[in-house]
Amino acid sequence: MDEMANSSNFSPPSAVSSAEQPFQTLVGGLETIGKTLEGLNGWQIFFSIVILSVTYDQFRYIWNKGSIVGPALKIPFMGPFLESVNPKFSEYLAKWNSGPLSCVSVFHKFVVIASTRDLARKVFNSPGYASPCVVDVAKKILRPDNWVFLDGRAHVEYRKGLNGLFSRQAMGMYLPGQEELYDIYFKRWLELSKEGKPIPFMSEFRDINCAVSLRTFVGHYISDEAVKEISENYYKITAALELVNFPIILPWTKTWYGKKCADFVLNEFAACAAKSRIAMKEGKEPGCTMDSWIKSMLEAKESEASKIAAAKGLPQIREFSDMEISMTVFTFLFASQDASSSATTWQFQIMADRPDVMKKIREEQLRVRDGDPYKKLDLDMVDKMVYTRAVVKEQLRYRPPVIMVPYEVKKSFQITPEYKIPKGAMVVPTLYPSLHDPEVYNDPESFVPERWLEGGEAEAAKKNWLVFGAGPHVCLGQNYAIMNFMSMIGKASLMMDWEHHTTPKSEDIKVFATIFPEDDCFLVFKERDPYAPAE
Repeated sequence: MDEMANSSNFSPPSAVSSAEQPFQTLVGGLETIGKTLEGLNGWQIFFSIVILSVTYDQFRYIWNKGSIVGPALKIPFMGPFLESVNPKFSEYLAKWNSGPLSCVSVFHKFVVIASTRDLARKVFNSPGYASPCVVDVAKKILRPDNWVFLDGRAHVEYRKGLNGLFSRQAMGMYLPGQEELYDIYFKRWLELSKEGKPIPFMSEFRDINCAVSLRTFVGHYISDEAVKEISENYYKITAALELVNFPIILPWTKTWYGKKCADFVLNEFAACAAKSRIAMKEGKEPGCTMDSWIKSMLEAKESEASKIAAAKGLPQIREFSDMEISMTVFTFLFASQDASSSATTWQFQIMADRPDVMKKIREEQLRVRDGDPYKKLDLDMVDKMVYTRAVVKEQLRYRPPVIMVPYEVKKSFQITPEYKIPKGAMVVPTLYPSLHDPEVYNDPESFVPERWLEGGEAEAAKKNWLVFGAGPHVCLGQNYAIMNFMSMIGKASLMMDWEHHTTPKSEDIKVFATIFPEDDCFLVFKERDPYAPAE
């Protein structure tokens, strides 16, 4: 009865007292912490916090690492940041060879490296779990709403409008402007070499590729002064987007200078887009990538097919703003500039070192021009450059410009039956091992263009050909890039001789976003009689 009486006297807590309870618990917890810290001086408190933080950092790293290869312990907080300031290709190679999956942790970011062909392809083809991220500051530099960071319908909307920009017809339109720039830069290289003294040409190859990309993407809407400024300062963007960098933008750091340069480029491209829009509305013929894209928008706006697609809620070529166009074209430059500069540097170095390869290219170039070395380039001519294409593809396999592509894990990713990558981590599929796989390529460490000719093993190894990535984010401009390389080295082989002055570092690989010869490729050019027999 007493229990019943007590029960009948019970009254539930009021809403106010229920709301106060968590606050009272928090206050009680703080009082407990306060009593614990009583008697401790400032240094003791500081070191206690440091020890707890280091312990948590190590525990979190070990937990994320699980069973995959990686350091047993992490350097507190920063991890191998100092090593990554000056990355060594040999260290990357050792990491790839250590196991199919390996890891490091830099600052707050846990990084998983996927080193086999199949694991790399799995990352590329899993947009539901991972998306391209470049590095932490990339969204601040390229802008967070840039199309490369989009997924699903938003990404498809962009891609639908961009697919035609690197069609066969479009590439034919780009060739005259490219050839005009080849002539200008070849004359410059001859002038630089007139004293017969070899100089490092890597920066020159960056300049020609920047100029060719800008002429292709934005035509003559951009001034020569702006082209020069972008070419001279673009390396700052590259430096800001290195795989390992300080995670926030601070004044006068690499990321700060990169952001300033990127903002300049984006504003220039937006101004070009506005000019292109006016020209296309006036009915002028397209002369660059930007023109073609804006013209396709204007045509799609009026087409019946587009109206039907819109009514059905299907992806269509929508109208993009000047800044959206600018951000997209900037990603084309970002994707092409460093990779193209790397490829061009290796191509000119290898051709100089391999007179047998140079001889075959020259013979083919004169043949496809019907004996007239001054005949203007066109797509039919490029199609006939079978051996030159083999040389380009072999260089891209032998010294791939892009050796890894960072992705961000959007949700826990079961990449193998034994290991799940945690959400928020970075996963980096690597390309180099698949392109040097001895089970696929005979003597993979040798430069052998013939492997790409009929009967060779390379063309059949399509799963290993990851130079341009794979999956929904595969490079749109891969055919354009190969055409550009073929056209450039083909014409250069007829018009010039060049010698490579080797140094002890000529074959060593330097990593700066892409890969270059460690000595920056010492060359000297001389004018050549284009009618002379190939030697």
